[in-house]
Amino acid sequence: MEYRYGLASPADVANMNGRAILQAIVDGRLPQPPISQILDFWLVEVGDGFAAFEGEPSPRLLNPMGSVHGGWPLTLIDSAAACAANSLLPAGTAYTTVETKGNFSRPIKPDTGRVRVEGRVVSHGRQIITAEARVLAKDGRVLAHGTSTLLVLSPAREQ
Repeated sequence: MEYRYGLASPADVANMNGRAILQAIVDGRLPQPPISQILDFWLVEVGDGFAAFEGEPSPRLLNPMGSVHGGWPLTLIDSAAACAANSLLPAGTAYTTVETKGNFSRPIKPDTGRVRVEGRVVSHGRQIITAEARVLAKDGRVLAHGTSTLLVLSPAREQ
């Protein structure tokens, strides 16, 4: 699939809730974020409290030991968990990641092939949302997993 990259303008997302914004990215009506182009991963599915990305590990992501640097799967975990949380937010509400923790179960190498990361909300409070994510190989093996804590930011008030 051919993706386009960039940022949606405030006018493009006005009055859209988090899930609608994410679905518009999946559908190609809004661009994938620039980090997706740089790190070769894309939002591919969204639901209530759920988000999935797919990514291609490549030689340009390798650390000195010859495996994909841990920052890549951690970025996938943070992205999937955060988007799962965002899918539950009303229009005009923002969030930010407070903490993301990851565990690396198996090495990821370019020959691992396309991976899928699935994020799911675990707990949705008024101000704090926690979510978990798993990075999966094509055969379903867990390559990495982790959790994120997200802070819900109050909608901006007009002055």
